[in-house]
Amino acid sequence: MKPSELKTISENLINTFNDAGRISIDLYKKGLQIEIKKDNSPVSNGDLKVNELITNKINDLTPNIPIVSEETVDLDKKNEAKIFWLIDPIDGTKEYIAGKDEYTLNAALVINTVPVLGVVGVPKKNRLFYSYGPGESYLIENGKTQKISCKKQQPKGKIVALSSVIKPSNIILNKLKEFNVTSIVKMASSYKFCVIATGEYDVYAARERANEWDYAAGHAVAQNAGAIIKTLDEKPFLYGKEDYRNPSLLIKRSKNLND
Repeated sequence: MKPSELKTISENLINTFNDAGRISIDLYKKGLQIEIKKDNSPVSNGDLKVNELITNKINDLTPNIPIVSEETVDLDKKNEAKIFWLIDPIDGTKEYIAGKDEYTLNAALVINTVPVLGVVGVPKKNRLFYSYGPGESYLIENGKTQKISCKKQQPKGKIVALSSVIKPSNIILNKLKEFNVTSIVKMASSYKFCVIATGEYDVYAARERANEWDYAAGHAVAQNAGAIIKTLDEKPFLYGKEDYRNPSLLIKRSKNLND
């Protein structure tokens, strides 16, 4: 797929993501209808409505490319596609249900194991991130669009890591020590990828957790902005696994976190 095509597709998703974000907030205000899935995780009518809106738009834009969504995937069926969409309509459903502001809306296009295009909406923060190729990651905030490139925002000498839990495991803490991390901030959802892409934070490490749709859109935004994304043992972080399970993860804003 040509870069111009990827650009057009990503830009054509922006209005849909903005609409879906507003609807997610409206549904929360009205009172969410919540069910528990087979894996004991919650799903709300907000997740399902956002999924419907994003899936319908993607089907219009790329009718011949299969879509894998958290809310409709058949986990008993192996993924054998080389080109496919990964959708997590609301990443951080527990955050969403609790009325917090770090949940995200996500869609990524994977081509030959790499998420080349990603769109991440953060409705309650009025931020939307999108990317369609190396050096082409953007943030839309307060009506303004700016290119993002992982440029350090923290003061020199201050290296701030992100964590999805309050108390990271010793494996993760030891990994972060390698980078002279000075503080750790808890943050939910794929928003972590995006704020490394902006340079607001420096590094994120995680053991094996979650599924490909949780990471792919944020991965595209961060990696295309210049971030280095691998597993904890420095192997490539690839997509298209038959069971969708994620390996461990290490995201660095740059090779030298002090530059």
